[in-house]
Amino acid sequence: MELLVEMMAFAKVVETRSFSAAAQKLNTSKSLVSKQVSNLESALGVRLLNRTTRRMSLTEIGTAYYEHCARIAQEIDAAKETVTQLQVEPRGVLKLTSPVIFAALHLAPALQTFLQRYDEVEVELDVTDRPVEIVEEAYDVAIRISDNPPPNMIARKIAPVRWVTCASPAYLERYGTPRTPQELTQHQCLVYLGMNTARSGWRYQSGSKEITPAINGKCRVNNSSVLLQMALEGLGIVLFPTYILSKYLKDGRLKQILPDVVASPGMNMYAVYMPNRYMQPKVRAFIDHLLEHFGPDPHWDQF
Repeated sequence: MELLVEMMAFAKVVETRSFSAAAQKLNTSKSLVSKQVSNLESALGVRLLNRTTRRMSLTEIGTAYYEHCARIAQEIDAAKETVTQLQVEPRGVLKLTSPVIFAALHLAPALQTFLQRYDEVEVELDVTDRPVEIVEEAYDVAIRISDNPPPNMIARKIAPVRWVTCASPAYLERYGTPRTPQELTQHQCLVYLGMNTARSGWRYQSGSKEITPAINGKCRVNNSSVLLQMALEGLGIVLFPTYILSKYLKDGRLKQILPDVVASPGMNMYAVYMPNRYMQPKVRAFIDHLLEHFGPDPHWDQF
């Protein structure tokens, strides 16, 4: 590191043709700059500058050495400029992860407008329903649907996530409509293995009372798209967020049941990222865009 500092001092002396001017540019003292150049010459075992009381000139070796120092100085300045620009303008590769069906239905359209706005940003998107290690896998932002975001990360709430219990009209006509959460135990329920509730049952809240019926069903699936298709085919009752169900509830292919109780209370969509001291502009811009695009009243709740 000392050698690099001495090289930069030497280059600045050559450029300004003065130890005093170089010291001003480097915001240091003339004596320190002189010492740095002398140390550099001693380390190299050569004389780089011819000095007299009236003038200073480069030696032949000094001329050749300066060309290398000047190129290094330019690279250092370019690196500094790159860092400065990255701190001001959103740019670079934004590494994201998101649940599969949310990415397909909603994140992809949001990314279209985001990338149109910020043309210096590139996106690398990992769509998966598995829990990911944000730090170890070096994600910039993870989209999480949760009632308990990771405490060691920063979790920015993007939108509430409302869950609805529903089934196809054909299923309800054949097996009847449950009127309470407890009646779900008498029905075929389609269980998503990616949810924590798959192990403990579906959660409902009626007033201050929490109800967790024991869920029965022949189908347990780890893919939300497949589970949705099963519900549309009349194989059973499903509990899903409205960002998945909205269009099917609108067109009548699925019917909401148990509208008087709150399903999976406290669930929200979060943008989760590492608690760095400085938030990169590309991360800030992306999260702000999600808030603008979805907001506190997401469009998928209008059915």
